[in-house]
Amino acid sequence: MPEQSKRTCCARPRSLTDRQGLQVAVAGCYDDSMKHHVQIATLFASLLLLSACGCISKKENEVIVYAALDREFSEPILRDVGVELNLNVLPRYDVESNKTVGLANAIIAEKSRPRCDIFWNNEILHTLRLQEAGLLEAWECESAKRYPSEFVSSNGQWYGFAARARVLIVNTDLVAEIDRPTSINDLLDAKWKDKCCIARPLFGTSATHAAVMFEKLGVERATDFYRQLATNATVLGGNKQVAQKVASGEFAFGLTDTDDAIIEIENANPVAIVFPDQGEGQSGTLFIPNTLCVIKNGPNAIRAKRLVERLLAADIETRLANGDSAQIPIANDIDVRSRVEPEAELKFLTADFPAAAKKWDSVAQKLLEIFPTGG
Repeated sequence: MPEQSKRTCCARPRSLTDRQGLQVAVAGCYDDSMKHHVQIATLFASLLLLSACGCISKKENEVIVYAALDREFSEPILRDVGVELNLNVLPRYDVESNKTVGLANAIIAEKSRPRCDIFWNNEILHTLRLQEAGLLEAWECESAKRYPSEFVSSNGQWYGFAARARVLIVNTDLVAEIDRPTSINDLLDAKWKDKCCIARPLFGTSATHAAVMFEKLGVERATDFYRQLATNATVLGGNKQVAQKVASGEFAFGLTDTDDAIIEIENANPVAIVFPDQGEGQSGTLFIPNTLCVIKNGPNAIRAKRLVERLLAADIETRLANGDSAQIPIANDIDVRSRVEPEAELKFLTADFPAAAKKWDSVAQKLLEIFPTGG
């Protein structure tokens, strides 16, 4: 045990009959005790002053993350990385059908007094909306140098990683292999009327997909596409519901994301994944990355940047690829393949995400007219 402190000020005098000695001892005890209390009071006042001016905060070790990636996929990573970095990571999630929009709108609503440090978006459209609104911190992330330039903000305001693909999930009990749809345009085919399904294209990756379609096709052609889609397909609340209802046999096929589709395959349901538009003359499959960004003037910017640096490391993309969500690595130096990827080389749809995001407000109004309800 460490040696205990010696309290000599109140030591018993050698002779209790020695009144002078007793008075001296008591006086000495009183003086030293008062000095001790004054020191404590001074220290306490100093701490209060420092706390009031923001120099010390009991929340300084916290990092608040608004996470749109499904909780079952993102929470274990945030927990483990938080422990590794000695950070108290506090995630906030939202519901499946509107989580990206809900979290992005919360960041906008809080702009005068930000509560969020990091936005982990499971897509890119609403990250770009936050950038346009001037709500993202610009900084240089060393880990991001490993990623292709098209998935990294040119001024360091957001960083893309771990993509998902927009795919068709097909019920193999209901659709023979030779009859499987191969293009998103098959969603418009009258023979599949009321037999196919989509998520309402106002949220999440479905919204990103719609924004890209309007940017690629132009307003007139894209509006016509979505009007036909609303007539031919059943509209559900989210991509997860699309995958589940195709797996259960309620629909022959639907448009969803790879992470939702692979879960149904690995649950031994009778479904297959089709990467659409891979044929000659077709546009290719759309890949949408997760994005990470630090909120400007957030409570803990320094710690937030440490966390983003760590989340962009190679082992996190590998973990996401090997995990239940089977995310697709996009860093240049990762050889790991997601098990959702086919052996054949894939054709990627070339997307101008920033241009698509700039048009989102008008696109959203158009889509609200076409899909006033759904799900």
